[in-house]
Amino acid sequence: MVTFCILVAPLPYTLRKKLFDFLYKSPLIAKVAYGLKIAFIFVGILFIDALQRMFRVAAESDLAKQGRGGPVQDVRTDTNIAARKFYSQRNTYLTGFTLFLSLVLTRTFYITLDLIHTQEEYAKLKKTTQESGKEDVVALKKRVKELESKERDFETLKLQAAQNAKEYDRLATEFNRKTGAVSDKRKD
Repeated sequence: MVTFCILVAPLPYTLRKKLFDFLYKSPLIAKVAYGLKIAFIFVGILFIDALQRMFRVAAESDLAKQGRGGPVQDVRTDTNIAARKFYSQRNTYLTGFTLFLSLVLTRTFYITLDLIHTQEEYAKLKKTTQESGKEDVVALKKRVKELESKERDFETLKLQAAQNAKEYDRLATEFNRKTGAVSDKRKD
Protein backbone atom coordinates (compact mmCIF):
# COMPACT_ATOMS: atom_id res chain seq x y z
CA MET A 1 0.00 0.00 0.00
CA VAL A 2 2.88 2.37 0.76
CA THR A 3 4.43 1.60 -2.62
CA PHE A 4 1.12 2.29 -4.33
CA CYS A 5 0.77 5.61 -2.49
CA ILE A 6 4.29 6.60 -3.56
CA LEU A 7 3.55 5.66 -7.17
CA VAL A 8 0.40 7.78 -7.35
CA ALA A 9 1.59 10.66 -5.16
CA PRO A 10 1.45 14.05 -6.87
CA LEU A 11 5.19 14.61 -7.21
CA PRO A 12 6.84 17.31 -9.32
CA TYR A 13 7.68 16.13 -12.83
CA THR A 14 11.46 16.14 -12.40
CA LEU A 15 11.33 14.25 -9.10
CA ARG A 16 8.86 11.73 -10.51
CA LYS A 17 11.04 11.25 -13.61
CA LYS A 18 14.15 10.65 -11.50
CA LEU A 19 12.30 8.25 -9.20
CA PHE A 20 10.86 6.20 -12.04
CA ASP A 21 14.14 6.19 -13.96
CA PHE A 22 15.81 4.83 -10.82
CA LEU A 23 13.10 2.23 -10.30
CA TYR A 24 13.14 1.20 -13.97
CA LYS A 25 16.90 1.11 -14.55
CA SER A 26 18.37 0.10 -11.19
CA PRO A 27 19.85 -3.42 -11.12
CA LEU A 28 19.12 -3.65 -7.38
CA ILE A 29 15.44 -2.89 -7.95
CA ALA A 30 15.42 -5.43 -10.80
CA LYS A 31 16.65 -8.13 -8.40
CA VAL A 32 14.05 -7.13 -5.81
CA ALA A 33 11.34 -7.22 -8.49
CA TYR A 34 12.49 -10.68 -9.57
CA GLY A 35 12.29 -11.88 -5.96
CA LEU A 36 8.82 -10.36 -5.62
CA LYS A 37 7.67 -12.15 -8.77
CA ILE A 38 8.76 -15.46 -7.26
CA ALA A 39 7.03 -14.53 -3.99
CA PHE A 40 3.83 -13.70 -5.88
CA ILE A 41 3.96 -17.12 -7.53
CA PHE A 42 3.95 -18.64 -4.06
CA VAL A 43 1.15 -16.28 -3.00
CA GLY A 44 -0.80 -17.47 -6.06
CA ILE A 45 -0.33 -21.07 -4.94
CA LEU A 46 -1.44 -20.07 -1.42
CA PHE A 47 -4.49 -18.36 -2.90
CA ILE A 48 -5.51 -21.52 -4.75
CA ASP A 49 -4.98 -23.54 -1.56
CA ALA A 50 -7.00 -21.03 0.50
CA LEU A 51 -9.85 -21.20 -2.04
CA GLN A 52 -9.90 -24.98 -1.84
CA ARG A 53 -9.91 -24.87 1.98
CA MET A 54 -12.66 -22.27 2.04
CA PHE A 55 -14.87 -24.40 -0.22
CA ARG A 56 -14.08 -27.52 1.82
CA VAL A 57 -14.84 -25.79 5.16
CA ALA A 58 -18.07 -24.35 3.71
CA ALA A 59 -19.09 -27.84 2.58
CA GLU A 60 -18.26 -29.28 6.04
CA SER A 61 -20.27 -26.47 7.65
CA ASP A 62 -23.26 -27.26 5.46
CA LEU A 63 -22.98 -30.97 6.29
CA ALA A 64 -22.78 -30.20 10.01
CA LYS A 65 -25.87 -28.01 9.83
CA GLN A 66 -27.80 -30.69 7.95
CA GLY A 67 -26.52 -33.47 10.23
CA ARG A 68 -27.98 -31.98 13.40
CA GLY A 69 -31.03 -33.88 14.19
CA GLY A 70 -31.78 -33.07 17.75
CA PRO A 71 -32.17 -30.09 19.99
CA VAL A 72 -28.79 -30.69 21.67
CA GLN A 73 -26.03 -28.68 19.99
CA ASP A 74 -22.32 -29.00 20.54
CA VAL A 75 -21.01 -25.46 21.08
CA ARG A 76 -17.38 -26.49 20.65
CA THR A 77 -18.08 -28.01 17.23
CA ASP A 78 -19.97 -24.91 16.09
CA THR A 79 -17.18 -22.65 17.34
CA ASN A 80 -14.53 -24.82 15.72
CA ILE A 81 -16.35 -24.83 12.36
CA ALA A 82 -16.96 -21.04 12.53
CA ALA A 83 -13.29 -20.42 13.36
CA ARG A 84 -12.08 -22.64 10.51
CA LYS A 85 -14.51 -20.91 8.15
CA PHE A 86 -13.31 -17.49 9.31
CA TYR A 87 -9.62 -18.42 8.92
CA SER A 88 -10.11 -19.93 5.49
CA GLN A 89 -12.06 -16.89 4.29
CA ARG A 90 -9.49 -14.55 5.82
CA ASN A 91 -6.63 -16.38 4.08
CA THR A 92 -8.50 -16.30 0.78
CA TYR A 93 -9.15 -12.58 1.04
CA LEU A 94 -5.59 -11.78 2.14
CA THR A 95 -3.91 -13.78 -0.61
CA GLY A 96 -6.41 -12.58 -3.20
CA PHE A 97 -5.93 -8.97 -2.19
CA THR A 98 -2.14 -9.43 -2.28
CA LEU A 99 -2.33 -10.80 -5.82
CA PHE A 100 -4.69 -8.04 -6.89
CA LEU A 101 -2.43 -5.40 -5.34
CA SER A 102 0.58 -6.82 -7.18
CA LEU A 103 -1.30 -6.50 -10.48
CA VAL A 104 -2.43 -2.97 -9.63
CA LEU A 105 1.10 -1.92 -8.62
CA THR A 106 2.62 -3.33 -11.79
CA ARG A 107 0.03 -1.73 -14.04
CA THR A 108 0.20 1.61 -12.20
CA PHE A 109 3.99 1.62 -12.49
CA TYR A 110 3.90 1.04 -16.25
CA ILE A 111 1.06 3.52 -16.82
CA THR A 112 3.00 6.19 -14.92
CA LEU A 113 6.17 5.31 -16.83
CA ASP A 114 4.24 5.68 -20.11
CA LEU A 115 2.91 9.02 -18.86
CA ILE A 116 6.46 10.24 -18.17
CA HIS A 117 7.64 9.14 -21.63
CA THR A 118 4.62 10.80 -23.23
CA GLN A 119 5.31 14.02 -21.34
CA GLU A 120 8.94 13.92 -22.54
CA GLU A 121 7.83 13.41 -26.14
CA TYR A 122 5.31 16.23 -25.79
CA ALA A 123 8.00 18.56 -24.44
CA LYS A 124 10.33 17.64 -27.34
CA LEU A 125 7.58 18.17 -29.91
CA LYS A 126 6.58 21.45 -28.32
CA LYS A 127 10.19 22.66 -28.33
CA THR A 128 10.67 21.53 -31.94
CA THR A 129 7.43 23.20 -32.96
CA GLN A 130 8.40 26.43 -31.24
CA GLU A 131 11.85 26.42 -32.86
CA SER A 132 10.48 25.58 -36.29
CA GLY A 133 7.74 28.14 -35.73
CA LYS A 134 10.39 30.79 -34.99
CA GLU A 135 12.33 29.71 -38.07
CA ASP A 136 9.15 29.84 -40.11
CA VAL A 137 8.36 33.33 -38.81
CA VAL A 138 11.86 34.51 -39.67
CA ALA A 139 11.62 32.95 -43.14
CA LEU A 140 8.18 34.46 -43.69
CA LYS A 141 9.37 37.92 -42.59
CA LYS A 142 12.30 37.63 -44.99
CA ARG A 143 9.95 36.58 -47.78
CA VAL A 144 7.59 39.48 -47.00
CA LYS A 145 10.50 41.93 -47.18
CA GLU A 146 11.55 40.44 -50.52
CA LEU A 147 8.01 40.71 -51.86
CA GLU A 148 7.68 44.27 -50.59
CA SER A 149 10.96 45.24 -52.29
CA LYS A 150 9.80 43.54 -55.51
CA GLU A 151 6.48 45.36 -55.26
CA ARG A 152 8.33 48.67 -54.74
CA ASP A 153 10.51 47.86 -57.74
CA PHE A 154 7.42 47.03 -59.79
CA GLU A 155 5.71 50.27 -58.74
CA THR A 156 8.85 52.20 -59.65
CA LEU A 157 9.00 50.42 -63.01
CA LYS A 158 5.33 51.23 -63.67
CA LEU A 159 5.93 54.88 -62.79
CA GLN A 160 8.97 55.02 -65.06
CA ALA A 161 7.02 53.34 -67.87
CA ALA A 162 4.20 55.86 -67.45
CA GLN A 163 6.67 58.75 -67.45
CA ASN A 164 8.46 57.33 -70.50
CA ALA A 165 5.14 56.93 -72.34
CA LYS A 166 4.13 60.49 -71.42
CA GLU A 167 7.51 61.85 -72.56
CA TYR A 168 7.30 59.80 -75.78
CA ASP A 169 3.85 61.22 -76.48
CA ARG A 170 5.09 64.73 -75.80
CA LEU A 171 8.11 64.27 -78.07
CA ALA A 172 6.01 62.61 -80.78
CA THR A 173 3.52 65.47 -80.68
CA GLU A 174 6.29 68.04 -80.82
CA PHE A 175 7.96 66.16 -83.70
CA ASN A 176 4.68 66.04 -85.60
CA ARG A 177 4.15 69.77 -85.14
CA LYS A 178 7.63 70.59 -86.40
CA THR A 179 7.44 68.22 -89.37
CA GLY A 180 3.84 68.94 -90.12
CA ALA A 181 2.79 65.30 -89.97
CA VAL A 182 -0.57 64.63 -88.40
CA SER A 183 -1.24 61.31 -86.81
CA ASP A 184 -4.82 60.15 -86.92
CA LYS A 185 -4.15 57.26 -84.58
CA ARG A 186 -4.27 59.45 -81.56
CA LYS A 187 -6.89 62.03 -80.91
CA ASP A 188 -6.18 64.68 -78.32
